[in-house]
Amino acid sequence: MLSTSCKYALRAVVYLMSRSKDEVKLGIKAVAKEIEANEHTTAKILQTLAREGLIASTKGPNGGFYFSTQKPIRLIDVVRLIDGDQFFKECGLGLKACSEKKPCPIHHQYKAVRENLYNQFCSITVQQLSCDLELGKAFLKR
Repeated sequence: MLSTSCKYALRAVVYLMSRSKDEVKLGIKAVAKEIEANEHTTAKILQTLAREGLIASTKGPNGGFYFSTQKPIRLIDVVRLIDGDQFFKECGLGLKACSEKKPCPIHHQYKAVRENLYNQFCSITVQQLSCDLELGKAFLKR
């Protein structure tokens, strides 16, 4: 399914968004601790998200990562940046030749689930998930 880096990226953007109302800039250590990831991986992920303009960053003693806009960010936006969207097109059994004309044994069932998941990722926003986090309806730590 999604790579570990992608899962960390999703956690990171939800956490950053949940703190955006406080207008705080968070460092790599703080984000890594909150999403339960190592600092090196968190740094690479946050730098990628900032370079692509999904989040903002400022250097210096008062710097860190943050959201500079409240523009809706869909989960698929994060997934595409980190993993691409090939996952939503792949065969469930990993066959290269799987298609409508030559389906694998689980092609039709897997296709329906895959399309449903893709539609969910296209409609759910980071803002929605951060609201659940702020309200205590959802959690990032195990």
